[in-house]
Amino acid sequence: MASRPGGAPSTHPGTLQIGAWRPAFNPWPPIERWLEAERDQLPLWLPVALGGGMTAWLVLPWQGQWAAFVLLCLAMASTALALGRGGRSPRMIAVGALAAALGCALIWWRAERVAAPVLARPAVVDLAAPVERIERLPARGIVRLTLASGRGDLPPRVRVNVDATKLPTGIAIGSRVTLKARLMPPAAPAVPGAYDFARVAWFSGLGATGTSLSAVKAEGAGGEADGLRDRLTRHIHGRVEGSAGGIAAALVTGDRGAIAPEDDEALRRAGLAHLLSVSGLHVTAVVGATMLVALRLLALFPVLAIRFRLPVVAALIAAGVAGFYTWLTGAEVPTVRSLVAALIVLAALALGREAITLRLVAAGALIVLVLWPEAIASASFQLSFAAVTAIVALHESSMIARWFGPREEGRGWRLLRGLGSLLLTGLVIELVLMPIGLFHFHKAGLYGSVANLVAIPLTTFVVMPAEALALVLDAGGLGAPVWWVVEVSLKGLLWLSHTVASAPGSVAALPTMPNAAFALMVAGGLWIALWRTRWRWFGALPFALGGAMAVAAPTPELIVTGDGRHVAIRGSDGSMRVLRERAGEYVRGILGEAAGIDGELGAIDDAGDARCSRDACTATLTTGGRRWRVAATRSFDLIPIAAMIRLCRTSDIVISDRRLPRGCNPRWLRLDRPMLAKTGGVSIDLDGPRVTRVSRPGDQPWLNPVRVAPPRLPRPRRSGTPKR
Repeated sequence: MASRPGGAPSTHPGTLQIGAWRPAFNPWPPIERWLEAERDQLPLWLPVALGGGMTAWLVLPWQGQWAAFVLLCLAMASTALALGRGGRSPRMIAVGALAAALGCALIWWRAERVAAPVLARPAVVDLAAPVERIERLPARGIVRLTLASGRGDLPPRVRVNVDATKLPTGIAIGSRVTLKARLMPPAAPAVPGAYDFARVAWFSGLGATGTSLSAVKAEGAGGEADGLRDRLTRHIHGRVEGSAGGIAAALVTGDRGAIAPEDDEALRRAGLAHLLSVSGLHVTAVVGATMLVALRLLALFPVLAIRFRLPVVAALIAAGVAGFYTWLTGAEVPTVRSLVAALIVLAALALGREAITLRLVAAGALIVLVLWPEAIASASFQLSFAAVTAIVALHESSMIARWFGPREEGRGWRLLRGLGSLLLTGLVIELVLMPIGLFHFHKAGLYGSVANLVAIPLTTFVVMPAEALALVLDAGGLGAPVWWVVEVSLKGLLWLSHTVASAPGSVAALPTMPNAAFALMVAGGLWIALWRTRWRWFGALPFALGGAMAVAAPTPELIVTGDGRHVAIRGSDGSMRVLRERAGEYVRGILGEAAGIDGELGAIDDAGDARCSRDACTATLTTGGRRWRVAATRSFDLIPIAAMIRLCRTSDIVISDRRLPRGCNPRWLRLDRPMLAKTGGVSIDLDGPRVTRVSRPGDQPWLNPVRVAPPRLPRPRRSGTPKR
C-alpha cells in the first residue's frame, strides 16, 4: 500500500485503503473538554448508575424487560468501547452502562435468592417454634417475635405481635414458644402511594405477620437469654422513663420501641426524626469522642508517643469502637453506611489524605447497594445519603469555603459565622429532603432547619456525652446526677419538637406524587450536587419541573382501601371525610396522607351533600363539569337485592366490601370485593376522570409468590342444626 513520507496512508485515487488510519471517535469536543474539567467528579456517578439499574428492575414489570434492559446496557457499553477510541465520554458511557446492567442483575439475583413461600390467606394456627428475633415496643405494650415455623403449610419465617403482659419472663432468642395466632399475608399498599410492606417483607424473609390470641408458653431456654443490647436498653429505660428514655435508648442501642407515637410524630413533623435513626451524626460523635479520649490517654505514656504515630493508633481504636457501636445498634442501613464512611475517613486521616469528600459518600453508597440492593427503594437510604451528599457538596463549594472557612478573627465573629453555616446547611438539607419526604410520607416539615439549629448541638454535645458518662459511672452506682442531665435535655428536645410541630404552617402535605416528578427532582438534585462547573446549574431545570409536577398533581376525590371497607370522599369544602366513623387512627392516617391532608378526617355523616343510613351512604360530588353520585355500603347486614339494584342504577360509582348482585350496574364504576381483589386500593380523580390502582401486573416475586396455607378448620356447627 502506498504511503506518504510521514507514514500516513495515501489518499491517491485508486489506492486500496486496507487498514486505513481513522481518527478517534470524538464527535463532541466541547463535551470532552467539559468532562476533562469534571474528571475528578466522574467516579461519583458510579453508584448513581448502579442504583439506576436497580430502579429499572423495580419499575419495569416483566422479566423479558429486565433481560432486555441488561442486554441494552451491554450493547451500549460495547458500542461505546468499539467506536470511542481515546474519548472520555465513550468510556463514561461504557462504565455507566455496565454499572446499570450490574445493578439490575444484582437486585434480580437478590430477590430470587431470598425467595420463600408466603401465606395464601388469613389463618388461625397453633405455633410451636423457636424464636429468631425479639423486638420490644414498650410504648405500644407489645413485643414482636420472629419465629421459624418449621411447618410445610406455613412460611418458614413469621412475625407475631404479643401482648407484653402475656410474654413469660426469660424468653430469649432460641427459646421455643407455643401460642395461638392469627396470621395474615404481608400486606400490599392499602391505597396508591402507601407503604409497600409486601416488598419489604419479601426481602426480609417474612411470609406472614399476625397477632397472638393466647398467652405465650416457653418450652426451653434460649442461647442469648439476656443479650447485651436488651440489657442495655432495659437499663436505660430504668434510668430515664417515658419517651425521653426511648430516645436515650435509641441513641445507644437503636431501640425506638419506648417512644410514644405522639412524640414520634412530633419529632417527624419538626424535622428531627433523623436524630432517632443511628447514622452519621451518632457515629461521628462516637468516633470523634473515642479519638479524643484515646489520644489524651495514649499521650500519657511517653514510650508509646515516641515509638508509634498516636493518631493512627487512636484511629484504629475509634474504628473498633465504631464497629462495636454499629453492631450494638442493630446494623441498620444508615448505621452501616455511616460506619463505612467513618472507616474511610479514619483511613484517609492515617494516610494524611483529605478525608471528608463526596468520594467517601459514593464509596459508602456502593457498599450498601452491593450488600443490600433493595435499599435503593427505602426512604431510610434515600434520606440518609441525600442529606450527607448535600452537606458535603455544599461545603466543598468554593463560595461556601470563602464564606465560612477558617480565618483569623474574634470569637464573636467565629461563633456568628458558625451559626450562619449551620443555618444554611439546615436550609439546604430541608430543600433536598423535602421531595423524598413528600414522595414516601406525603408530608414534609418546613421548620426543620431552625429546629436542628438547637437539636443537633444539644444531642451531639450534651445528650450523647452525658449518656456515655452516665453509663460509665453506673458501674460504681454514681450515674444518677448525670442521668438527670440526660433526662432534662431530652425533655427539652421533646418540648422543642412539639412546639415546632404545632406551629402554623409547620408541615407541607401533598397527595401521592407521580413517579416521574420524583425522578426529575432526584436527577436534578444529583446533577447539581455531583458536578463542579457552571453546567451543574442546568440541574435546576428538571428539579423545578419535577416540583411543579408534584404540586400540580391532581388531588383525588375518592380513595378506597383494598378491602373496600374504608372510603374517603372529598367534600365541597375540600376536606376529606371517611365512610366509617369508627375507622382507626392507622387507617385515617393512610387515607389522609394519600389525599394530601394534614389533619383530622371528618365523618361523612356530617357532610351536607351526603345522605347516610346504618347500611349505606350516598354523596353527590360536583367536579369535572358534571355531578357524580357515589354510593357505598358500610354495614355487615345485607341490603335487599331489589333496593341495592335501584341504588346502583341511580349511582355513578358504587363501592362495597362484599360481592354485589349481578344486576348492580352503576353508570361508570363498580368497586366490590371481586373487583378490588384485582385492583387493590384505588384513588379516583373525577376531573379526568382517572382511576389509579395499587395492583399492577408484573414478575416481581412478591407480586406472585409461591403460596402456602394450613387446612381450613371446620366451622362449629350451631346447636340444633342437623348433620348433612
